[in-house]
Amino acid sequence: MSFCKICKSKIIGREDKVFCTVKCKNFYHVNLRKVTKSVVKPIDEILHRNRSILLEIMGKKKSQIKINRLILEKKKFNFKYHTHSNTNIKGKIYYYVYDFGWMSFSNDEILIIRKRK
Repeated sequence: MSFCKICKSKIIGREDKVFCTVKCKNFYHVNLRKVTKSVVKPIDEILHRNRSILLEIMGKKKSQIKINRLILEKKKFNFKYHTHSNTNIKGKIYYYVYDFGWMSFSNDEILIIRKRK
């Protein structure tokens, strides 16, 4: 015998059911989305801002460019947030914000690349 995850009433039907009614199921999922959205929204905003900064610097035509780190810092680029990373064959790490990547060099230069589909 199992009980509803929301209202704790007895569940009748399949053994793997988690909610007693569609109402309880919807309540659970709506609130789960609210909690997730409240946590993810500030991070999404940072990621989108970072991507916009990289797009502004690169333009629509270039596929890579080398710039001074200060340019990104002045535009308030947040180096802590990225969507994924990749290590090249030389062991250098590219950090990505969606389709744009960057790699830091020891002399405060940043290589920015665009990953094409």
